[in-house]
Amino acid sequence: MPDVSKQPTDPRVLRTRQLIKDAFIDLLQEMDIEKMSISRIAERATINRVTFYLHYRDIPDMLEKMADDMIEDFKQAVGIEPEKPATEEEDWSMMLRLLEHIAEHHKFYKVILGSRKAPIFSERLLNMLTELISARIEEMGTESFCYKAGIPKDIAIWHGSAALIGTIVAWLRNDMPYTPAFLAKQFYLLTRSRIETKGE
Repeated sequence: MPDVSKQPTDPRVLRTRQLIKDAFIDLLQEMDIEKMSISRIAERATINRVTFYLHYRDIPDMLEKMADDMIEDFKQAVGIEPEKPATEEEDWSMMLRLLEHIAEHHKFYKVILGSRKAPIFSERLLNMLTELISARIEEMGTESFCYKAGIPKDIAIWHGSAALIGTIVAWLRNDMPYTPAFLAKQFYLLTRSRIETKGE
């Protein structure tokens, strides 16, 4: 008996989901989500409604699963290793990998993050960045910039995650005028500048 749990890795399943995803992105550039229908998505994806329902219950379910996939893609691209102690160099490297992943799939991210039509994607990314920054501050303990400056940890996390996602969205909306490597370096320099200024 075939293992049903392996179905998502089936190339036909992946191909169909990619068709649906591409159709959704194309339509999102033309209309608001509220105006979309499963029939429109299926037609644009060159599949029938029955095939759509084999993958998603409805449009909200499709958005939830696409957002889950996006976060999983980010985590794989960044290469998060919970057991590995983070260093400044590793922080920069993780940021570079994140930005390179976004640049590689810029059409998708420009539409879902650069527009305000599908807030679920920005919210999920913000949650992921918040978790990463929180874990980093926890790991650094008394060596973290917020501890040394007497800044409440939650405020430092809010500021860091909001600044990060705000910069990424602006970068996308402006057609990525800087390379991922250059932008990652600026994040690193801004962080260093903040730490050194507070340390004076």
